Amino acid sequence: MQREEKQRESMLDALQTRLNDLKISIGGMIHKIETEYETINWPTFLDNFALISSHLTGLTKILSHEMGTPLRNLTVLPLLLSPERDEALLQLTEGRISVFSHDMVPDYLRTKPEPTAEQRMLQHEQKANSLIAETAIKQVAQYTKVVSHVFDSVSKAREEWEVESSTRSGIQQTSSMSDTHTLVSAIGMGKGLKGIMPPVGGPGPAGMIPPSIRPQASMSSVSPSGANQIGKAPSAIKTNIKSANQIHPYGR
Repeated sequence: MQREEKQRESMLDALQTRLNDLKISIGGMIHKIETEYETINWPTFLDNFALISSHLTGLTKILSHEMGTPLRNLTVLPLLLSPERDEALLQLTEGRISVFSHDMVPDYLRTKPEPTAEQRMLQHEQKANSLIAETAIKQVAQYTKVVSHVFDSVSKAREEWEVESSTRSGIQQTSSMSDTHTLVSAIGMGKGLKGIMPPVGGPGPAGMIPPSIRPQASMSSVSPSGANQIGKAPSAIKTNIKSANQIHPYGR
């Protein structure tokens, strides 16, 4: 009896160690999914999943060992059920279970699935067993064809994107040289700008108008009222236009 008790205790300790490792791995994976969902990649996710799978495999090996066989012959029964809050139970379960009542026991000490889940599982198993082998093979082949088509499409799009990225120049053109020359010519030499004739009678003599913006049409006369009359015959007032050789303030 003492030997069996020692084996049972060692088995329970090994199971508890494996379960703690499994719990830590699951908690770490959940934390990464919740906090690093924008940066986590598929290989990292697979590594975490493989770690969880290894812990489950270790548990299976322990239970399938000859030392684990006596555990299958044992039954777990609650010694005390109470609707009151149990601080020791809360600390033991790391805050997950605070009350060990009649409603909680069937869920935590259940060794079989819930009746509704078990019934649905049996229905799926019967449906899978009733499927003809030829039909199953056709469905698998069709599914494989769809997956292969999607994989080929993704691979082709990736190759095209890589080729386009490699042939694309490092610096894209963001300006036009012709527009730059046109702008410089307009600012520096007045090329393409239209001249505006200042009103007659303004400050400065008529000879002060730069030659580049002198109007080519005939000079208009000034009416007695001071208003411009374009297109009419000159009045009796004589206008003395000085030569363009005179130095003007716009000269360079």
